[in-house]
Amino acid sequence: MLNQVNKQHIRVAQNASGRSMNVPVYHIKGQRPGPKVYIQSSIHGAEVQGNVVIYHLIQWLQTMPICGEIVLVPNCNPVGTNIKAGEYTLGRFDPVNGTNWNRGYYYDPEQIAAFVNTVTAEESVSSIKQRFRDHLRTAIANKLASPWGLGLAQQLNLRLQQLALDADFVLDLHNGPVSTRHIYIPEYARESARAFNFPHCIFIPNVFAGALDEATFCPWWTLTDSLNQRDNRDIDFGIEAFTLEMGSQEVIDFAEGEIDARSIISYLTVKGLLPESQVSPAVMDRIGVALKDYKTLFTSWGGMVEYCARPGQHVKQGELLARVLNIDELDNDKGSHDILAPCDLIPMLHFPSASVLSGTQLYKCFTEYYYLTRQQDT
Repeated sequence: MLNQVNKQHIRVAQNASGRSMNVPVYHIKGQRPGPKVYIQSSIHGAEVQGNVVIYHLIQWLQTMPICGEIVLVPNCNPVGTNIKAGEYTLGRFDPVNGTNWNRGYYYDPEQIAAFVNTVTAEESVSSIKQRFRDHLRTAIANKLASPWGLGLAQQLNLRLQQLALDADFVLDLHNGPVSTRHIYIPEYARESARAFNFPHCIFIPNVFAGALDEATFCPWWTLTDSLNQRDNRDIDFGIEAFTLEMGSQEVIDFAEGEIDARSIISYLTVKGLLPESQVSPAVMDRIGVALKDYKTLFTSWGGMVEYCARPGQHVKQGELLARVLNIDELDNDKGSHDILAPCDLIPMLHFPSASVLSGTQLYKCFTEYYYLTRQQDT
């Protein structure tokens, strides 16, 4: 064994009986200096596949020559994991306040603007980087210490964000309802899409919507842009963050987890944490889409649905997506009808249940997509 795994537990919540709810934090430090990586899974309780991905990573990273350090936090939301209703895990929202567990991270553009005013044109990038981390660390600690308190989801988010604050690369592992693999990539880190073995890539702007990847890259990108414009510099702090969607929720698959762990190892190799002899990015088709072209197909009816188009399938305009059964019209020709693709698209995920209310997000789809890499061209 080359690298030692250090494990500690941190409290992320407290139940109504006053007992602490803890999560394990695994820390692997390499023999040589290098970047720091933070990886977490299961911020949404039903999205459990990331835990088996972290399992594979821990097994492999113990024997790999690491430059830098890696922090891994599986099952980072034990509250969400334990919210069950019959056979299903209802762990997407804080049950008390109704807040999405992935929307309470910290970002304050006014704090960044205030920090920019403290930076001189002569200050080194390493000095700015350290001071900015200290600045963010203090701001998050002050937020947690608010005399008015915080909702449960935001408390948990901020404690996790404190763990991720020193990382150069942050990976948040998720799953869709019934889904194929896809990854959210900030526009400025576009080239990193080629380092992961993900077939579908969604490029997102530098806009904060509450998630961990945005809470990581938005402050650094805003700081970078402000300083480069003000001082005519070309600073690159080298901070990247991604949300990885690795298939369907409520499912653990060790074989698929090994594939996703290898994809993460590929990214870490490209970023210099592992020697190039470990894992290279796969030769494969990678398809990209802008966030604005990642469309949701809503229902204007209620009924029973057969999902005919599979996640990841290329569907032409006018081809069949789904078939709907109308219970009140079974005795006539309105008993079923087809839902056809409004344009050429690739479904990424669909609603998990056959019973659908009107206004449901039935499918989420790539439209206006394009190829980043082609297997046949390499």
